[in-house]
Amino acid sequence: MIGKLLMRLARKVIEGVLSQLNQLLGMVQELAMAPMRMMIQQVTGGVWRGNGANAFVQEVSSLMIPGVGKVASTITGISNNLKFAQSVIDRADDEVSKLVKSKITDTFKFF
Repeated sequence: MIGKLLMRLARKVIEGVLSQLNQLLGMVQELAMAPMRMMIQQVTGGVWRGNGANAFVQEVSSLMIPGVGKVASTITGISNNLKFAQSVIDRADDEVSKLVKSKITDTFKFF
């Protein structure tokens, strides 16, 4: 009984963390990556010209965007690891349930 409650709690915690990670990933994309790409697009479209514009595009393209991409990749990796942990918990719970049922069946076998 307590084991089932703990498994259910663990699942709920993982689901909550996964939900928060998905929101965080969306925020990274929306608040960081999209504006940087839009700025690059505007600068390369001619809003700003010259060496400063070229240096800005180079810096954002080579430093900022890859950095934000690494953050997004890390969040995705953590999310995948949590999903794997969730599947391990589910399999363990199933195995324990099978073992308990088989022991109960064996214990109360009268033949």
